[in-house]
Amino acid sequence: MRLLPQFSADNRHPNHIAEVIETATTGFLAQCLEPEDLNFPAMPPFGSWVKAHDEESGNKIVGVVTYVTTSPIDSVHRAVALGLSLAELREQQPQIFAMLKTEFRVAILGFEAPPLAVNGHSYSRGQIYQYLPPRPPQIHQAVYRCDPPEIVYFSEELDFLRILLQVSDVPAEALVAAAIREIYQLRNCDREWLVKVGRSLNVLLKDDYDRLRYIFSQIRLA
Repeated sequence: MRLLPQFSADNRHPNHIAEVIETATTGFLAQCLEPEDLNFPAMPPFGSWVKAHDEESGNKIVGVVTYVTTSPIDSVHRAVALGLSLAELREQQPQIFAMLKTEFRVAILGFEAPPLAVNGHSYSRGQIYQYLPPRPPQIHQAVYRCDPPEIVYFSEELDFLRILLQVSDVPAEALVAAAIREIYQLRNCDREWLVKVGRSLNVLLKDDYDRLRYIFSQIRLA
């Protein structure tokens, strides 16, 4: 039993990990695509960066993963403990893998407009806007992991930190730390950028040094 249409791994982009199944102005819910082998879908890490395209506007909508869950497709029956290893599950209960779904929620942090062509010159990157897009991605749009250059490009400005701190139903400090940690690593531990982050957070947190210290305690400094 498969909930989403599946595509051959040979035809699917390696960063294509999920599909939008619920959408709203501030975020969306996505369901992971099932792997070709007997395995559970790979869970995107908490605070990791993902994107989806709004085909009508051409905007690339960028957000971070705020919550991940795996549960039965059948909402009536709960999963029960079987006492088997993954290898034993594959051998004795292979249907289990088709009966579970992995979903994750994404907080939208901004969007990248389509690249412009000026005087015959086509730019490879569009303008970044770190506020909610005019519309979120539509149902059944593909969800991709962001490439490292996209994350670095998006994080040149830091207005997205305000949106991160306002995300509800998750520990905001942990979410901010996870998102910053990934960027910091992708930026090869750029201390100057991290100092800018600290100053921005200090303003947003209104000199709440306890919260600021807690965030930075979760970031490994090289």
